Amino acid sequence: MMNNERTSVAVAGGGPAGMVLGLLLARAGVEVTVLEKHADFLRDFRGDTVHPTTLTLLDELGLGERFAALPQRRVQQLRGVLDGGTVTIADFTRLPGAHPHLALVPQWDFLDLLAEAAEAEPTFTLIRNADVTGMLRAGGKVTGVRWTDRVSGEEHELSAALTVGCDGRGSTLRAAAGLRSRAFGVPMDVWWFRLPRHADDVEGGLGRFSTGHFAVMIDRGDYWQCAYLIRKGSDAGLRAAGIQTLRDRFARLVPWMADRVDALESFDQVQLLDVRLDRLRRWSTDGLLLIGDAAHAMSPVGGVGINLAVADAVATARLLGPSLRSSGSVAPAELRRVQARRWWPTVVLQSLQRVAHKVILGRALGFDPDAEHTSVTSLPLPARLLERFPALRGIPARLVGVGPLPEHAPEWARRPRTLHAHR
Repeated sequence: MMNNERTSVAVAGGGPAGMVLGLLLARAGVEVTVLEKHADFLRDFRGDTVHPTTLTLLDELGLGERFAALPQRRVQQLRGVLDGGTVTIADFTRLPGAHPHLALVPQWDFLDLLAEAAEAEPTFTLIRNADVTGMLRAGGKVTGVRWTDRVSGEEHELSAALTVGCDGRGSTLRAAAGLRSRAFGVPMDVWWFRLPRHADDVEGGLGRFSTGHFAVMIDRGDYWQCAYLIRKGSDAGLRAAGIQTLRDRFARLVPWMADRVDALESFDQVQLLDVRLDRLRRWSTDGLLLIGDAAHAMSPVGGVGINLAVADAVATARLLGPSLRSSGSVAPAELRRVQARRWWPTVVLQSLQRVAHKVILGRALGFDPDAEHTSVTSLPLPARLLERFPALRGIPARLVGVGPLPEHAPEWARRPRTLHAHR
């Protein structure tokens, strides 16, 4: 038996973009239902950075103090260790505003905070264990979604005036709509794994770059979240060589962590991120809008994906909220306005990522990391400039922490600052 329901806006995906959009639309008085595939948010996310513009958004929504009460690490600088020395790449203290830092917070805590705030709004509904399997259509218009309860197996149809896909780069709605994307080649994939952190280790974010090797380490308090870059498509062959190969490579790249690489007992502890970089030519069709990674899959370079997706959600709510509240519907032209607003900042960031792929990562990953190489004892010109002129460190800090077009909460969504116990 098919269960039929109705809402004004159906949001597929309860990640940062979906939860921010659901909260903002609910504060506009719009009936919104967010469909989250999992039972909770307790998963091992890798993108746990909350950027200055998102921290400002939380302040505007009255959630800043509640967020500040969450366990977190704050990063004021990003440093890179090259063969020729250490360079400060980005200095967030040079940014204006109340949050000159990145906040490293488990994403499940961040999403729980958003869900708790949204569920205080009478027009908001969050349905968990809801696996979106397809779309409803009528006369060429998208009129909602089909979803299956992952616990009971029951099938449902949720009719909606607007459906928004926030379901990531593997978006079911993106595939069902048949919207075409432009893909950009990438030279790498990423292995993610954890290594123990000692009390006397350096703090914050750290990148280590050498010939044939790239790694980024994120300080999570009691452990390091490590990202080790490998050549695109080389995962299967490297895994076949055994876990000791990864241990040896990482110990050579980061010698001060050689005493703990044995914590990697097998490749079961190493997750592969199949890196993609693409962008839809058209983000919407009548009744359907895609935002975040569903519209533009981002490379992990710079860690800007979450910040960009949240900005998409804020712009969507600001541009569409008033029409949805007054008339209960939006025209295709209004959906195109969201893409027009968010297109150029997406293009700018993806273009910078493509340059980094080609000029830095592609060339370096072309070398065999297990072969003998002569260490480069001098810093490259960009690094020397960052060391000589510290003010330049504010440029990458702004690109990473703020982005080309920061978005702010509309007035109707703002609330006074309050502090509540976090559940």
